[in-house]
Amino acid sequence: MKKKVIIIGAVGGGATTASQIRKLDSEIEIVLLEKSSYLSYGACGMPYYLGDVIKDRESLFATTPEKLHTQKNIDVRMHHEALKIDRNNKVISIRDHGQNQDYEESYDYLVIATGASPFLPDIPGLHQLPSFHLRTVEDMDRIKQFIETSKPESCTIIGGGFIGVEMAENFTHLGMKVSIVERSEHVISIVDEETATTLQDHIREQGVRVFTHEGLKEVRPEGTLILDSGEILQSDFILLSVGVNPRNHLAKEAGLSIGESGGIVINEFMQTEEPFIYAVGDVVESIDFIDGTQKQVPLAWPAHRQAYILARHLSGSPVPFKGMLGTAIAKVFDLSIASTGLGEKELIEKNYTYKTAVHEGKSHAGYYPGARDVYVRVHFCPNSGKIFGGNVVGAEGVDKQIDILATAIRGGLTIADLQEIETCYAPPFSSPKGLLNMIGYKGAGLMEKK
Repeated sequence: MKKKVIIIGAVGGGATTASQIRKLDSEIEIVLLEKSSYLSYGACGMPYYLGDVIKDRESLFATTPEKLHTQKNIDVRMHHEALKIDRNNKVISIRDHGQNQDYEESYDYLVIATGASPFLPDIPGLHQLPSFHLRTVEDMDRIKQFIETSKPESCTIIGGGFIGVEMAENFTHLGMKVSIVERSEHVISIVDEETATTLQDHIREQGVRVFTHEGLKEVRPEGTLILDSGEILQSDFILLSVGVNPRNHLAKEAGLSIGESGGIVINEFMQTEEPFIYAVGDVVESIDFIDGTQKQVPLAWPAHRQAYILARHLSGSPVPFKGMLGTAIAKVFDLSIASTGLGEKELIEKNYTYKTAVHEGKSHAGYYPGARDVYVRVHFCPNSGKIFGGNVVGAEGVDKQIDILATAIRGGLTIADLQEIETCYAPPFSSPKGLLNMIGYKGAGLMEKK
């Protein structure tokens, strides 16, 4: 008898899971449920569509329900919301919003890919000013319509994480006066202070006001914002960008284990404690590659990798998920900032003994025109040389450095081994000794003598 898998959620993790399962199993019945009007879209591109960098809205969409059905024989049900999971009988209750009716569907395997919801702080008076968050296509369209119809001159962004700083750039490009309000010591709080401060100074140079150690205390009429310190801002609208919470209600109501981060607890094959129920993407609590501790990181790479791991396990050819580094990057005006692995704040919180190798250099040979400054920090164990993580900021080649570093960590290279990475060299591209080569030499000098 043909097996059936039902996947709840059809954005990055869910839609990719459906496609990966079909690649490995041509017979299994796949039902893909999505309660919204959109599936499989490039959420990371939404800030650039709002900033008018990406002109074509449709380019954000990877596929359509019709293509998934005709090309991959996947039963895609849009506007269908999963209401309840009955683990004992392997049945889920579903609401068809199009027909306004409820029904039940049985499964052999179930995949929870419900993603995460934006955290919405309880701020007095927030309703008195147009306020938005950016997580879905519907969110994006609401912001776009507001910008086009109201033509705002100013915006205050609450939260200086990756989305917050990207939106600061894009709103500035639209001619708005932008302010960022961030509770931490600096923007991009997961990155080391020295690295983030370089970016923060650059953001201010572009005319963006940045308030750190601050929160939005109250919104008063006529666009008056009161910060915790008493500082008063005027703004035409607010963008809330203060993090996300995993959409774990279905799993929680079904009695599945939830981790401290709010993510669903899964094993190395993306199974929950119920062997026939899997979970992927922003809704799961996964593991850190460095030390195996629990980690919940809402990024695209883990969701896509987890989809592949799940499909392999379900099809009978398992490979384990070995954890994530949380590798991330953002372009902000003329600089890029990136990180991978454990930052200094995490290392201190976890009581690690570590040292940090720092190097400031040029993106390519200094005598070749256009060389730009790049700043690199890498943390490592002073005894073994194990690399814990690092971050980079600069105007060119930041992605290259962080990708090499992430690869080195995955491959088990030590800080001294970075000396031996043979990168390509020509004056327009690099230097005879690359930036991470230099980190390797400096790091080896900081190692504890045995």
